Amino acid sequence: MQLAYKNTTINYTDTGKGTAVVLLHGFLENQTMWNAFVPELSKKHRVITLDLLGHGQTGCIGYIHSMEDMADTVHAVLQELRIRKVILVGHSMGGYVALAFGELYPDMVKGIVLQNSTARPDSDERKKNRDRAIQAVKRDHTSFVRLAIANLFSEENRERLLPEIEALRSQALKTPVQGIVAALEGMKVRNDREVLLHFGPYPIMLVLGKKDQGLPYDEHANQVEGTNVTLVTYLDGHMSHIENRDDYLKQLLQFIKQC
Repeated sequence: MQLAYKNTTINYTDTGKGTAVVLLHGFLENQTMWNAFVPELSKKHRVITLDLLGHGQTGCIGYIHSMEDMADTVHAVLQELRIRKVILVGHSMGGYVALAFGELYPDMVKGIVLQNSTARPDSDERKKNRDRAIQAVKRDHTSFVRLAIANLFSEENRERLLPEIEALRSQALKTPVQGIVAALEGMKVRNDREVLLHFGPYPIMLVLGKKDQGLPYDEHANQVEGTNVTLVTYLDGHMSHIENRDDYLKQLLQFIKQC
């Protein structure tokens, strides 16, 4: 399904009935990343997936796509579907979008899952890396995408999950250069939302990988200290929905039931 939005279109799906669960993909991904989860989740829930700005079949609206811009696209889809309350599940960048939505529209949120994500902003070093990535994308986006995708997985899983990695690369290579740059610019300037982990009026689950190169575990696990956030830890990389699929799906269903 598609929704006209700010001179472009938002591509989305709507499957099942029950509590609304919105699945938000990460950087260089699109809604197809959730294909293995939708059939199981939609047995008892209404599952909405969408391509965020500049990804999949959703167009771009500017040089920078802020996390607030992306949250507003989620809100537009929910308005179209007349959904008032949702559980948001966001992978990586999708987690940043979920937190932006939670800040902008707290009364619409029943719960948030931050999968391989963080409430903290980019460090100065991380911002420099984003700038380097933007230059690399502009020079040769194919090489950038190929390398970026491999690094999302723990070294031990790269051979075992080679078919999944190749399928992910294939989808990532469809992402236009403008969409990649706009997302990198948006992530670079995103706000610190760690306060939501302490005072957000909804339950939150944080999923982290011990061997996640993009989100070093020790730097991010401590953000839930002194909070009621549920922390789920895996021994692998940035792709818990692939590397730890069965157990993560079980944890997800349990969290949804508790919201």
